Amino acid sequence: KSTVHRYHLELCEKGVYQAIFLNCSDRGMDPKDRSLALCDGYQGYPGKKRGSTGYDGYKKVNGNKLSALVDRNGLPLACTVAPANVHDSRLYEPTLEAFEIPGVQDRPTIISADAAYDAQEIRQYNRKRGIKTNIPVNRRSRRHPKRGRPVWFDPELYKKRSAIERFFSWIEAFKKITPRYERYETSFFGLIQLACTMMVWRVLG
Repeated sequence: KSTVHRYHLELCEKGVYQAIFLNCSDRGMDPKDRSLALCDGYQGYPGKKRGSTGYDGYKKVNGNKLSALVDRNGLPLACTVAPANVHDSRLYEPTLEAFEIPGVQDRPTIISADAAYDAQEIRQYNRKRGIKTNIPVNRRSRRHPKRGRPVWFDPELYKKRSAIERFFSWIEAFKKITPRYERYETSFFGLIQLACTMMVWRVLG
């Protein structure tokens, strides 16, 4: 068992699981499905064992948060793992930075997310990369109404956010991930990438 786990850690550190996932996503997914992406975070991975994944350097956190970027069908494009007390908006940029497919230059045209991602930094981040932001205005975080032109928002596209909830339901079917038994972040994240590869393989293979 220790030998298999040591080999698993080596594959995670070398990025083998990530390379397999990106290769499978590049070959199997239709670029039209990637034009609309959906981003969200899910806090539902309590750890059976305490480890580096459950710590942020200041507070001890029992659990993890998975931030995911999926296409319009709910198939994963990128994922990041963080402690459970990190806000979803702080994981937005790392999640999009993880969406790097070798040889593919296209990026999502529109990204939909809930009101927790309503931040000026996120909207500017998307604007610099030519991505339209489909995020509703969070009334609780704005004491005064925004002046000038209202932000663009499409309610019909926002209804397609059920696809990312479907992704979180799919990944919970992998009992090695929920609950988390892995102590190290690299090992746990490698299992998530392997699960995402299996999702793309089952649906498109």
